[in-house]
Amino acid sequence: MQKRHTVMLTGGTGFLGCSVARALVARGHQVVALARPETPRGVLDGVPVAFAPGDLTDARSIAEAMAGCDAVVHCAADYRIFVPDRERMFEVNLGGTRHVMEAALRARISRIVHVSSVATLKPHSDGTPATEADAAHPDQAIGPYKRSKTEAERLVEAMVKFDGLPATIVNPSTPIGPRDRRPTPTGRVILEAARGKIPAYVGTGLNLVHVEDCAAGIVIALERGAFGERHILGGQDVPLAELLGHIAALHGRRAPFRLPRLPLYPAALVAETVARFTKREPMLTLDGLRMAGQTMFFSAEKARRVLGFSARPWHEAVADAIAWFRAEGMLR
Repeated sequence: MQKRHTVMLTGGTGFLGCSVARALVARGHQVVALARPETPRGVLDGVPVAFAPGDLTDARSIAEAMAGCDAVVHCAADYRIFVPDRERMFEVNLGGTRHVMEAALRARISRIVHVSSVATLKPHSDGTPATEADAAHPDQAIGPYKRSKTEAERLVEAMVKFDGLPATIVNPSTPIGPRDRRPTPTGRVILEAARGKIPAYVGTGLNLVHVEDCAAGIVIALERGAFGERHILGGQDVPLAELLGHIAALHGRRAPFRLPRLPLYPAALVAETVARFTKREPMLTLDGLRMAGQTMFFSAEKARRVLGFSARPWHEAVADAIAWFRAEGMLR
């Protein structure tokens, strides 16, 4: 019989984190969710979790939330492609990870899952799926999100090796599905495509995984993942053209057409300049175009083999995402 943990969860009010909270509770674990007092908590309505006030940038609040816990799932992150304030992203993604892991060492936490990202891996130039062996150096990461997540993962690896940190690392690919309230960058693409507001695209590919399958994989990693190991939690590799064409067909629209990347750089620069004044995240960004030059395909074979991880077809994840957006009135 599995050991039931009292888990301090960061990011529990976020898209992936709220599914992790549900998965933990379903497996019999108790959850203490670190959350800023002003953060909306509606995505966890009806889920029996305790809330602890705190912030990743406040080391003391993290230590206080961790008191009485024996396990930690660090799921919180600042996930944006365009960030006017790069320093703030590093303060959360890298500094916050340091605070959580140092507090876990002091509290003698027995098991930790660091929720990283496939952003820390190098995609293959030939379009074949990358694996856990394809670790990126921070200098190879495109943009502040990927760089901050890569530096955070390397920090955790070093603490496992030199400090005995009892941590397993998981690398979600691109989670999609219900409760994407912000939404995430990929959720926004799905939402805008469903609205018929993406007439064109640049050629790339990504790995889609249902957010609830990803959350289940995180809980499995907590229960039996080996310390220091890295596991990609992914679903299926999908060309962006196929994703957008599928959504267009669902709504009886013509599929969008492909654009070359290079002529779009001036437009992306203008979009980012406007965004700095409007404070609204642009759909077209310089880093987004740079990332589109890579086919972001990944293999979850290790997680399937070692953890027993599984993922449903990506079409179901898209359907669940659109159904949730519609139920929330976001498709009007």
